[in-house]
Amino acid sequence: MKENEYNLKPTVLWFTGLSGSGKSTISEKVYAKLKEQGYEVEHLDGDAVREVFPTTGFSKKERDDHVKRVGFIASLLQKHGVFVVASFISPYQDARDFVRNMCQDFTEIHISTPLEVCEDRDVKGLYAKARKGEVDNFTGISDPYEEPEDPELRIDTTDITPEEGVQRVFDYLQKEANG
Repeated sequence: MKENEYNLKPTVLWFTGLSGSGKSTISEKVYAKLKEQGYEVEHLDGDAVREVFPTTGFSKKERDDHVKRVGFIASLLQKHGVFVVASFISPYQDARDFVRNMCQDFTEIHISTPLEVCEDRDVKGLYAKARKGEVDNFTGISDPYEEPEDPELRIDTTDITPEEGVQRVFDYLQKEANG
């Protein structure tokens, strides 16, 4: 590993939030910055994983199973010294807690952007389709999103840039590294 300014210990950075909240954008930038700093790092993103496993459904059980499988992979990577940046809606508290309990070091980052803002950002038109009943089990509309009870970090992206969100993540990690 090359010299870096942070001296961080590998953790699972679990980004959770509604579709359109900014979790993928921020997590991609966190991943890139960790990689640039010389850390061993992997990025697991909900949309990318679903492309590999396209039959993964959206019922509560299917979502929970999906999150638990990815969480297991994340826990193995982290156990072997790899930073894991995971970005999943992961709408249910019990599934996120399951992943937390599997990991040696777990940092839950709630991208807490309000539903109205996420709907305004909806580039895929999914919220509009869900409101018309054209998309089943859509988190925030026809399916619940259980906000994290006590995340390590909460970021509302309504009035900040993605870079400011990334800085908040690194500020938190640096604070944790320094005890």
